[in-house]
Amino acid sequence: MDENKAETMYLRAVPDDVNGEAKDSAAEENYDPHEHRQLPKPTNNIETLIHLLKCSLGTGILAMPQAFARAGLVTGIVFTVLIGVLVTHCLHVLVRSQYAACKHLRVPLLSYPASMAAALEVGPAPFRRLARPASITVDIFLVVYQLGICCVYIVFIADNIKKIVDPFYAMAVELHMLIILCPLIVFNLIPSLKLLAPFSAVANVLTFIGLGIVVYYLATGKKSHQPLDLWGSLETFPLFFGTVLFALTAVGVVIALENNMKTPKAFGSPCGVLNSGMALIVLLYVTVGAMGYIYCVSKCSDSITLDLPSGPLATSVIVMFAVAIFISYGLHCFVPVDVVWRGYVEPRLRAAATPPARLVLAEYVLRVLLCLLTFVLAVSVPRLGLFISLFGALCLSALGICFPAIMEACVKFPHDLKPIWLLKDVLLFLVGIVGLVAGTYTALQAIFRSFQSTSPLHA
Repeated sequence: MDENKAETMYLRAVPDDVNGEAKDSAAEENYDPHEHRQLPKPTNNIETLIHLLKCSLGTGILAMPQAFARAGLVTGIVFTVLIGVLVTHCLHVLVRSQYAACKHLRVPLLSYPASMAAALEVGPAPFRRLARPASITVDIFLVVYQLGICCVYIVFIADNIKKIVDPFYAMAVELHMLIILCPLIVFNLIPSLKLLAPFSAVANVLTFIGLGIVVYYLATGKKSHQPLDLWGSLETFPLFFGTVLFALTAVGVVIALENNMKTPKAFGSPCGVLNSGMALIVLLYVTVGAMGYIYCVSKCSDSITLDLPSGPLATSVIVMFAVAIFISYGLHCFVPVDVVWRGYVEPRLRAAATPPARLVLAEYVLRVLLCLLTFVLAVSVPRLGLFISLFGALCLSALGICFPAIMEACVKFPHDLKPIWLLKDVLLFLVGIVGLVAGTYTALQAIFRSFQSTSPLHA
């Protein structure tokens, strides 16, 4: 995948002069980072749009019917659109802030952590000393988010395999997780994204075919006769918020996508890749969420694939998504491995004069340990929908809303930071903080209650 390749190429690209003196303002103004990028295989607009769609069409869209069950039909439609607009704006803010940071440092490319550090470095004096800690904080949230996705994927695969196998031999979902653990570890040991690229292409095809069949079932299948809840409740709305954030926000790859474009200025233009892609994504999420909720009402499972009727076609859909998500696990786990290994573990081992053979062994051990960590978390909390809400609220409220707002305020400081822009960024930050605290608390509370319940979510 080009976006993952770009992310790993620039993930550690923190320039040596982040803490240096500011550049001459005239020279900075004349420098255009887009004109200085030298990419071996840049993507065109259509390829970038396809990557953006692929990053957003996974387990998140399959959880949208349950999200609508928590928010109500009307509330779900309205707030999915509003959250989509909010997320799209924040992604624009992130890309613009990264561009401004590149201009200031006169470098063509920066990763998200490096952009955060560079933005704080030109902000108000109290923020400048936080540049390095902020970069590490972004790394932490990225690692937690990507590992959270891997946990979600393990639960998703196990849930769907259980649905297929149960008519023949019933087993606990945790045993299905144990069965797939060894294949996941082996797949996660593949060290090169180039070797994973063919598998990614297969996952893309399976995902789009499976999604088409799901929509067919929702449109033609027998609907539930339960009355629809139009407005939902305030108590479960934070879970809806976390799920939609998890589903819509591809913040981990947006900068990488823009960095790897042949015509990067087309990414954020009014009718560019980001706006077009997010409009289509929001439309798909509203469609699947509303149709899925009408199809099963309050009995929506964590994934809509679990609500499909028995039959060969439905079984084929489950198999398609299980295989696609299995492949995607290795791709998503690549990012935390790269962050932890290249940013923290490898430099220390090289400083200790570790032999090359042991360096290779240490990297493989790290891959296995991270895979085992996601397995342990998934077994501990085998609740797919609650996992999605938790990591959406915890990580994406920060990565997708709070941090971009801080970055924009800093890169505009002091001359371009008009009061209206400052007010807007403060409001965005507050929305992100409220979403993070309320969503995380509600998800953790729901997870705790699910273990206390006499009738658990997973039989």
